[in-house]
Amino acid sequence: MSTSKRSGVKNVPPPEGGKPASPYARFIPREELGTFASWDPGSLSGGGVDRRQGVRRAEPPAPPAPPAPDLGEKLHAARQSGYQDGYRDGLAALEGFKLSFASQMTAQIGQLTQSYGQELDALQQDMARALAVSATHLARQIVRSELAARPELVAVVAQEALDTLLMSARQISVRVHPDDHPLVAQGAAEALSSRGARLLGDASIARGGCLVESDIGVIDASVAARWKRAVASLGCEEAWTEQDPRSPDDIRETEVPR
Repeated sequence: MSTSKRSGVKNVPPPEGGKPASPYARFIPREELGTFASWDPGSLSGGGVDRRQGVRRAEPPAPPAPPAPDLGEKLHAARQSGYQDGYRDGLAALEGFKLSFASQMTAQIGQLTQSYGQELDALQQDMARALAVSATHLARQIVRSELAARPELVAVVAQEALDTLLMSARQISVRVHPDDHPLVAQGAAEALSSRGARLLGDASIARGGCLVESDIGVIDASVAARWKRAVASLGCEEAWTEQDPRSPDDIRETEVPR
């Protein structure tokens, strides 16, 4: 049996004058067709065909390719970023430098101020000392002139020394220079008599002063001793004379009347 008979399909002869049909192409009635779809080479890869409806779906359009990078813009952006970073770092470095410089200047100014204050204090002390020395030199000249012009003042010194001595003192003696002996005997006679004191001439006593001795103590009212205490209150150590005629052991510091 032939193929056409097995399938139950009748071969239709070609029309007269027409070319015989190719054995690979024949007309297929619609009734013999089921669902179909046009063949597409892409169907071999399994995509692009909806076999349920027999209609091929269009593939989505491919996304547009990104634009090529602009090297100029990238370079400009890199320069701006570097500029911003450098500017920020420069501001931080400048702020740190200002703080460090201010700290150094503060320390240097503090040291300079302290040194200036110390030098100023030393200068003031030197000036005060020089002024005190000048004042003592002037005062010494005035006192010497006063003693030479008014030697009778030694009697006042002897009387004040006796008044300073305690009333309980006994065995009182007043030593004065021999040249001052008559001046004291006349000017302080009442004070000597009331205290029962003896008046003695002593060449070791400088003129203008006296030395009062008793059983309870000694009052050195010599000019040198009184001068020493006076200049000590001024912060000086100027002696009455360049060299005291008495040794330090002979000079006894006691209370002196003011």
